[in-house]
Amino acid sequence: DSPGGPAGGGGLYVKDEGRLPTGSFKARGLVMAVSMAKELGVKRMAMPTNGNAGAALAAYCTSCGIESYAFAPEDTPACNIEEMELQGCKVYKANGYIDDCGGIVAGGMDKMGWFNTSTLKEPYRIEGKKTMGLELAEQFGFDDLPDVILYPTGGGTGLIGMWKAFEELELLGIRPKGSKKPRMVAVQAEGCAPIVNAWNDGVEFATRVDDAYTRTAMGIRVPAAVGDFLILRACRESNGYAVTVTDDEIDAAQKEFGAAEGILLCPEGAATYAAYKNGLTSGAIAKGETALLFNCATGLKYPMPPSNKNIDITKPVDYEAIKKGM
Repeated sequence: DSPGGPAGGGGLYVKDEGRLPTGSFKARGLVMAVSMAKELGVKRMAMPTNGNAGAALAAYCTSCGIESYAFAPEDTPACNIEEMELQGCKVYKANGYIDDCGGIVAGGMDKMGWFNTSTLKEPYRIEGKKTMGLELAEQFGFDDLPDVILYPTGGGTGLIGMWKAFEELELLGIRPKGSKKPRMVAVQAEGCAPIVNAWNDGVEFATRVDDAYTRTAMGIRVPAAVGDFLILRACRESNGYAVTVTDDEIDAAQKEFGAAEGILLCPEGAATYAAYKNGLTSGAIAKGETALLFNCATGLKYPMPPSNKNIDITKPVDYEAIKKGM
C-alpha cells in the first residue's frame, strides 16, 4: 500500500503483513521452520512467544501433525492466547518476559523431547523472513527500493532476514553489485530498547533491559535479543539507525493513521509510523526520501479503545448529536 504520508515526506509505503495466514509476519518464518521440521521427522515443537509467533506455530504444526507448545508472558493479549489454543497448541502463561519463557523451552528439551523453535535457534525461520526483502525487491522493480525501511524490532529476525536478502540478490547477480540498499531503521518502545541503547553506546552487543515495559506493543517487548549484533550490524552497514518511540506516540500514531488512511495498524506497526514522523522532524529522514513501514500484523489481533456512542431506540433519535459526533 502507498498511502502517501505526512507533508514533507518523499513518499510513504506500508508493507501490510496482516494479510498473511494467521494475520502476521510470523507466518513467514514459521511455515519454513515447521515444513523443514516435518521433513526431518520432528514430532514435537516448542517456542516462547509474545503472541503472533505462537499462533503461526500452532497453525502450521496442527496442519501437518506436529505437537506444539507455546509459552507466553502472562500479560500477552487474551486473543493471542485463545487463538493458539483454538488451533491446537498447548499454551502456558508465565510470570516473566519472553526471554524467561525461552528459558522454559530450553530447559525442557531433554525432558519433553521437543524441538526448540526459539528465535535464531534453528536455521529456517530466517529464510522465511528473508522473503520480506525478496518481495520488496520484486514489488519495487529490483532497482528502486525505498530509501528507508522502518522495522518494529523485538527479536529482529525480519530486519536481519531482509538485509540478508538484499545482499544475496547482489551475490546472485539479480541486482547489480553495489546497488542502493535501503537504510534500515530499528524501532523500539521507549520502555524496552536494548538495541537502541547499544546503538547509542556504539557497542556490538546489547545489554538486557530489566523491568521492560510497553503499554500495547507487546511484539517488541523483548528485553534481550539473541541476534542483537546482527540487527546492529545491518543498521550500521546500511547507514540506518535505531530509535525509540513512546507509548503515547504509538497510540497517537495508530489513531492518526487509521483515521487518515483507513488502515488499522497494529501497535508495533504504529511505532514505525511514529518513528517516521519523528525522523522527518529531526532530519534523520530527509524530506525527499521514500520510506516503508512494516505493519507486522493486523490490528484486529490487539485490544482496541472502546467505542461508547449509544442510541436509545425508546426515545427520539437526536440527529444533531449524531452530526456533532456525540
